[in-house]
Amino acid sequence: MNDPALATGARVTTQVVESLAALLGQLLRFDAPADAVMSRYFRANRQLGSRDRSLVAEAAFDGLRRLASLRWIMQTADPLRAPHLAALIVLARQHGIEALAPRALRGNERAVQAALQISLRHAPEAVQAEVAPWLLRLVREQYPDAKELLAALAQPAALDLRVNTLKTDRDAMLAELRSATKVHAPLQAQAGRFGPDAIRLPEKPALTGWPLYRDGLIEVQDEGSQLVARLVAPRRGQMVADFCAGAGGKTLALGALMRSTGRIYAFDTHARRLAGLGPRLARSGLSNVHPAAISSERDARVKRLAGKIDRVLVDAPCSGTGTLRRNPDLKWRIEEAQLPRLQQTQLALLLGAARLVKPGGRLIYSTCSILAQENQDLVRRFVDQNPQFAVLESAPILAAQDILVDSAQRFAPWFVMLPHLHGCDGFFAAVLERHRQ
Repeated sequence: MNDPALATGARVTTQVVESLAALLGQLLRFDAPADAVMSRYFRANRQLGSRDRSLVAEAAFDGLRRLASLRWIMQTADPLRAPHLAALIVLARQHGIEALAPRALRGNERAVQAALQISLRHAPEAVQAEVAPWLLRLVREQYPDAKELLAALAQPAALDLRVNTLKTDRDAMLAELRSATKVHAPLQAQAGRFGPDAIRLPEKPALTGWPLYRDGLIEVQDEGSQLVARLVAPRRGQMVADFCAGAGGKTLALGALMRSTGRIYAFDTHARRLAGLGPRLARSGLSNVHPAAISSERDARVKRLAGKIDRVLVDAPCSGTGTLRRNPDLKWRIEEAQLPRLQQTQLALLLGAARLVKPGGRLIYSTCSILAQENQDLVRRFVDQNPQFAVLESAPILAAQDILVDSAQRFAPWFVMLPHLHGCDGFFAAVLERHRQ
């Protein structure tokens, strides 16, 4: 058993099984991101208590993480067409068949037991790796330790926090989280392995109700993402542009590093996504961030800044293959045929953002992809077309901030974070400097 809700011998109820079956029936259509589907489902089913919601959510994510082997052990049954059986198998794989209430099994005990006894030893390698065959092929071509990487991507992720150093410090937050004076229960909070402002929680509490969160002392942000902001290395008083700001996680980290001085332009073409920055910005206490929804990388507001910006971050839209621990549905929603179109978008964004960089300034390109096509290969294409930019070594930029990343030399000059090596999501970044003349 791996869920505290079952630790006292409680059984998985019929309601949990039926709710999971209904949710899987929606998720496995893959017509929307899993978190959006789950949020919509739980809003429509408010009768579920917090314990049952937790069980259903964790089981749904587990089903998505291990969907390839679920399909394999279900043999001729399609999980989408047999969602009740799929739900029973998912829950039995998590907690053991003995944890399922007899009424919840509804006469399927033999089918569930048969599925659990099927070995994956002779299953195709992609099934064992829990990824689509095309992704297995690309990862194996790129990484000698592909098996370990894919195994790590199939595991759930911990919860990482970034301490807002404008309002507090990490030691104070660690003490607070461990003592539980302002949270519901003591937490096993640990200092981040690399990020000076990172805290890791093995638990996943509902922290949005905490005073610490509401008052802007902490933000949810993967430790690898925090290091991308560190790689930008903005100085106080500089002009910075976050070219694909989204909901602003890296924007806020940059603002804190600049101690709310200078000016940060938070650009994004998705106004609704950028709107998510508003409440976070209000909590943060930052006054140097200026969000702006733009029509494209050629928007007039962007053109007016040409050649004026000290640091430009392009956190480009990508396949998201580095975030499969948190977004396991991406393994099945994205297809190899989408990669060329993504690369066109990434290159266009990089070219547009490059126009903003002043002589001697820096352009930082980042993704949460683990695929070279979107990362190293794309940056090389950009530099070939734009010789006024040169790639800088990433490790010394972090080392100057007392941040030493394992395996830095293996990936030099690039910044690469991988879950099996660093315990965080998969990230890539390249730092490009514009020649002064």
